[in-house]
Amino acid sequence: MEQFVSLLNRIHPLSSPLIQFFKEKIKTQNILKRQFLLKPGNVGREIYFIKRGLVRSYYIEGKQEVCSKFMREGDFIVSAPSFFEQKESYEFVQAVEDSQLLYLTYDELQYIYKNFTEFNLIGRILITKAYLLSEQRLFFMRMKQAPTRYKMMVEHFPQLILRLPAKYIASYLGIGEETLSRIRSSRRY
Repeated sequence: MEQFVSLLNRIHPLSSPLIQFFKEKIKTQNILKRQFLLKPGNVGREIYFIKRGLVRSYYIEGKQEVCSKFMREGDFIVSAPSFFEQKESYEFVQAVEDSQLLYLTYDELQYIYKNFTEFNLIGRILITKAYLLSEQRLFFMRMKQAPTRYKMMVEHFPQLILRLPAKYIASYLGIGEETLSRIRSSRRY
Protein backbone atom coordinates (compact mmCIF):
# COMPACT_ATOMS: atom_id res chain seq x y z
CA MET A 1 0.00 0.00 0.00
CA GLU A 2 2.85 2.39 0.82
CA GLN A 3 4.38 1.89 -2.64
CA PHE A 4 1.03 2.71 -4.23
CA VAL A 5 0.41 5.85 -2.15
CA SER A 6 4.02 6.98 -2.66
CA LEU A 7 3.67 6.66 -6.45
CA LEU A 8 0.49 8.73 -6.46
CA ASN A 9 1.93 11.32 -4.05
CA ARG A 10 4.88 11.86 -6.43
CA ILE A 11 2.37 12.85 -9.10
CA HIS A 12 0.30 15.08 -6.82
CA PRO A 13 -0.19 15.20 -3.05
CA LEU A 14 -3.08 13.05 -1.83
CA SER A 15 -5.50 14.35 0.75
CA SER A 16 -5.84 12.49 4.04
CA PRO A 17 -9.45 11.47 3.24
CA LEU A 18 -8.32 9.96 -0.09
CA ILE A 19 -5.51 8.03 1.59
CA GLN A 20 -8.05 6.75 4.12
CA PHE A 21 -10.39 5.74 1.28
CA PHE A 22 -7.57 3.76 -0.31
CA LYS A 23 -6.79 2.05 3.00
CA GLU A 24 -10.42 0.99 3.32
CA LYS A 25 -11.11 -0.01 -0.28
CA ILE A 26 -7.93 -1.31 -1.90
CA LYS A 27 -7.76 -5.07 -1.99
CA THR A 28 -4.74 -7.33 -2.50
CA GLN A 29 -4.63 -10.27 -4.88
CA ASN A 30 -1.79 -12.75 -5.25
CA ILE A 31 -1.75 -14.56 -8.58
CA LEU A 32 0.44 -17.33 -9.86
CA LYS A 33 2.40 -17.39 -13.09
CA ARG A 34 0.03 -18.04 -16.04
CA GLN A 35 -3.08 -17.18 -13.99
CA PHE A 36 -5.59 -14.90 -15.72
CA LEU A 37 -7.02 -11.64 -14.45
CA LEU A 38 -9.28 -11.30 -17.48
CA LYS A 39 -10.35 -13.38 -20.46
CA PRO A 40 -12.19 -12.42 -23.65
CA GLY A 41 -15.94 -12.18 -23.21
CA ASN A 42 -15.66 -10.98 -19.60
CA VAL A 43 -15.87 -7.37 -18.50
CA GLY A 44 -12.82 -5.84 -16.81
CA ARG A 45 -14.21 -4.65 -13.50
CA GLU A 46 -10.90 -3.99 -11.72
CA ILE A 47 -7.85 -1.82 -12.28
CA TYR A 48 -4.68 -3.36 -10.89
CA PHE A 49 -1.48 -1.87 -9.51
CA ILE A 50 1.46 -4.26 -9.71
CA LYS A 51 3.23 -4.35 -6.39
CA ARG A 52 5.41 -7.31 -7.37
CA GLY A 53 5.61 -9.32 -10.57
CA LEU A 54 5.03 -9.05 -14.30
CA VAL A 55 1.73 -9.15 -16.23
CA ARG A 56 0.95 -9.15 -19.94
CA SER A 57 -2.04 -8.40 -22.16
CA TYR A 58 -2.56 -10.31 -25.37
CA TYR A 59 -5.20 -11.28 -27.90
CA ILE A 60 -5.58 -14.10 -30.39
CA GLU A 61 -5.29 -13.39 -34.11
CA GLY A 62 -5.92 -16.49 -36.16
CA LYS A 63 -4.12 -19.10 -34.08
CA GLN A 64 -1.38 -16.76 -32.85
CA GLU A 65 -1.06 -14.91 -29.56
CA VAL A 66 -0.26 -11.23 -30.05
CA CYS A 67 1.25 -9.61 -26.96
CA SER A 68 0.13 -6.02 -26.72
CA LYS A 69 1.72 -4.88 -23.45
CA PHE A 70 3.82 -5.89 -20.49
CA MET A 71 3.52 -4.20 -17.13
CA ARG A 72 5.79 -4.64 -14.11
CA GLU A 73 6.21 -3.39 -10.56
CA GLY A 74 4.93 0.14 -10.14
CA ASP A 75 2.67 -0.05 -13.21
CA PHE A 76 -1.07 -0.29 -13.60
CA ILE A 77 -2.65 -3.00 -15.74
CA VAL A 78 -6.14 -2.96 -17.19
CA SER A 79 -7.85 -3.91 -20.41
CA ALA A 80 -8.61 -0.27 -21.25
CA PRO A 81 -11.55 -0.73 -23.67
CA SER A 82 -13.21 -3.26 -21.39
CA PHE A 83 -12.61 -1.41 -18.12
CA PHE A 84 -13.28 2.18 -19.15
CA GLU A 85 -16.29 1.34 -21.33
CA GLN A 86 -17.47 -1.56 -19.13
CA LYS A 87 -17.85 -3.86 -22.11
CA GLU A 88 -16.67 -7.37 -22.91
CA SER A 89 -12.93 -7.74 -23.36
CA TYR A 90 -11.29 -9.02 -26.53
CA GLU A 91 -8.00 -9.66 -24.75
CA PHE A 92 -6.45 -11.75 -22.04
CA VAL A 93 -4.64 -10.27 -19.03
CA GLN A 94 -2.28 -12.88 -17.57
CA ALA A 95 0.54 -13.10 -15.02
CA VAL A 96 3.95 -13.80 -16.55
CA GLU A 97 5.43 -14.25 -13.06
CA ASP A 98 3.93 -14.90 -9.64
CA SER A 99 2.59 -11.45 -8.81
CA GLN A 100 1.09 -9.42 -6.01
CA LEU A 101 -1.49 -6.86 -7.08
CA LEU A 102 -3.53 -4.13 -5.45
CA TYR A 103 -6.84 -3.31 -7.05
CA LEU A 104 -9.91 -1.11 -7.07
CA THR A 105 -13.20 -1.72 -8.84
CA TYR A 106 -14.57 0.42 -11.64
CA ASP A 107 -17.25 1.84 -9.32
CA GLU A 108 -14.67 2.70 -6.65
CA LEU A 109 -12.53 4.52 -9.20
CA GLN A 110 -15.53 6.50 -10.43
CA TYR A 111 -16.33 7.43 -6.82
CA ILE A 112 -12.74 8.65 -6.36
CA TYR A 113 -12.93 10.83 -9.48
CA LYS A 114 -16.21 12.34 -8.32
CA ASN A 115 -15.32 12.91 -4.65
CA PHE A 116 -11.55 13.58 -4.58
CA THR A 117 -10.78 16.28 -7.12
CA GLU A 118 -6.98 15.91 -6.75
CA PHE A 119 -7.30 12.47 -8.30
CA ASN A 120 -8.53 13.93 -11.58
CA LEU A 121 -5.03 15.33 -12.17
CA ILE A 122 -3.39 12.06 -11.07
CA GLY A 123 -5.70 10.02 -13.28
CA ARG A 124 -4.99 12.25 -16.29
CA ILE A 125 -1.24 11.85 -15.81
CA LEU A 126 -1.51 8.06 -15.44
CA ILE A 127 -3.72 7.79 -18.52
CA THR A 128 -1.27 9.98 -20.46
CA LYS A 129 1.58 7.63 -19.46
CA ALA A 130 -0.43 4.61 -20.63
CA TYR A 131 -1.27 6.33 -23.91
CA LEU A 132 2.38 7.20 -24.53
CA LEU A 133 3.40 3.57 -23.93
CA SER A 134 0.79 2.50 -26.45
CA GLU A 135 2.11 5.02 -28.97
CA GLN A 136 5.65 3.77 -28.35
CA ARG A 137 4.59 0.22 -29.21
CA LEU A 138 2.95 1.47 -32.41
CA PHE A 139 6.18 3.27 -33.28
CA PHE A 140 8.16 0.04 -32.67
CA MET A 141 5.82 -1.84 -34.97
CA ARG A 142 6.19 0.70 -37.78
CA MET A 143 9.92 0.04 -37.90
CA LYS A 144 10.38 -2.05 -41.01
CA GLN A 145 13.28 -4.19 -39.90
CA ALA A 146 12.88 -6.71 -37.10
CA PRO A 147 16.42 -6.06 -35.78
CA THR A 148 15.53 -2.38 -35.39
CA ARG A 149 12.39 -3.25 -33.44
CA TYR A 150 14.36 -5.55 -31.14
CA LYS A 151 17.09 -2.94 -30.65
CA MET A 152 14.50 -0.37 -29.62
CA MET A 153 13.00 -2.80 -27.12
CA VAL A 154 16.43 -3.52 -25.64
CA GLU A 155 17.14 0.21 -25.35
CA HIS A 156 13.76 1.15 -23.86
CA PHE A 157 12.94 -1.95 -21.78
CA PRO A 158 16.20 -3.77 -20.97
CA GLN A 159 14.84 -5.25 -17.74
CA LEU A 160 11.90 -6.83 -19.57
CA ILE A 161 14.20 -8.59 -22.02
CA LEU A 162 15.70 -10.47 -19.06
CA ARG A 163 12.34 -11.43 -17.54
CA LEU A 164 10.25 -12.40 -20.56
CA PRO A 165 10.21 -15.69 -22.46
CA ALA A 166 11.44 -15.33 -26.05
CA LYS A 167 8.02 -16.29 -27.43
CA TYR A 168 6.41 -13.28 -25.70
CA ILE A 169 9.10 -10.89 -26.94
CA ALA A 170 8.74 -12.22 -30.48
CA SER A 171 4.96 -11.88 -30.31
CA TYR A 172 5.21 -8.31 -29.01
CA LEU A 173 7.58 -7.39 -31.85
CA GLY A 174 5.45 -9.12 -34.48
CA ILE A 175 8.14 -11.62 -35.46
CA GLY A 176 8.66 -15.37 -35.16
CA GLU A 177 10.76 -16.94 -32.41
CA GLU A 178 13.22 -18.16 -35.05
CA THR A 179 13.70 -14.62 -36.32
CA LEU A 180 14.25 -13.38 -32.77
CA SER A 181 16.82 -16.11 -32.19
CA ARG A 182 18.69 -15.12 -35.39
CA ILE A 183 18.64 -11.45 -34.39
CA ARG A 184 20.00 -12.23 -30.95
CA SER A 185 22.73 -14.51 -32.27
CA SER A 186 23.81 -12.10 -35.03
CA ARG A 187 24.06 -9.13 -32.65
CA ARG A 188 22.79 -6.94 -35.51
CA TYR A 189 20.89 -4.77 -33.11
